[in-house]
Amino acid sequence: MSNKRTPTSGTPLYEGKAKQLFEGPEPGTLIARFKDDATAFNNRKKGIIRGKGVINNRISEYLMTHLMEVGIPTHFIRSLNMREQLVKAVEIIPLEVIIRNVAAGSFSERFGIPEGKALSSPIIEYCLKSDSLGDPFVSEEHIFAFELADPMELEELRMLALRINDYLCGIFTGIGIRLVDFKIEFGRLYSEDGDMPRIVLADEISPDSCRLWDRLTSERMDKDRFRRDMGQVEEAYIEVAKRLGVLPSAEIAEWDIKKED
Repeated sequence: MSNKRTPTSGTPLYEGKAKQLFEGPEPGTLIARFKDDATAFNNRKKGIIRGKGVINNRISEYLMTHLMEVGIPTHFIRSLNMREQLVKAVEIIPLEVIIRNVAAGSFSERFGIPEGKALSSPIIEYCLKSDSLGDPFVSEEHIFAFELADPMELEELRMLALRINDYLCGIFTGIGIRLVDFKIEFGRLYSEDGDMPRIVLADEISPDSCRLWDRLTSERMDKDRFRRDMGQVEEAYIEVAKRLGVLPSAEIAEWDIKKED
């Protein structure tokens, strides 16, 4: 991955809690810039995780690339530098798709299941993507009634989510990490000839959007450390990147982060 390109400047087309989007160099492309900003509890808690944007860019690049290699369509094109990647412009489907393998977080609270209890099969939940409403859970009936997705699209989302879960579980198991749950988003990719849009994986996959526990110690290695004031947040993100091989050592990770500051 080349680090020669200078970071994007100017006014972003869109700014979210974790990323900025800028116009891309070619029609139908965008530049996604990963920020160090951290939020939790529907933006009620805010802070900075130093170097998070660098690490999440690397991790998401790695996972998106490997998912594409096994046939999962994504919006990812290539990384541009430490914090930025080039992606295809898609129409985001306003749903957060949550895949749960182990009881944790709000799921444990809602159903009274102890954190850490493995589920007999993955559970998929949907939330309306709306910060102002607090991202409420929605059923399939809500999705159809609100015309967020049609039945064929939702089935495609569900099947892709399960395939992604299977593959990611394998990747993380191989580096001693338990994929507890994760959130993903999808978009509609339109072709120039006007054919039916293709559903593709969008946004990112990183410790921001996944619950990752060490398989031996159950140590949290994700944004829960920020949510719960557990400390050593940066160290946890770096450890995930190290195990995936996208940062060869903590020393190099720290050098990369300081270089970005």
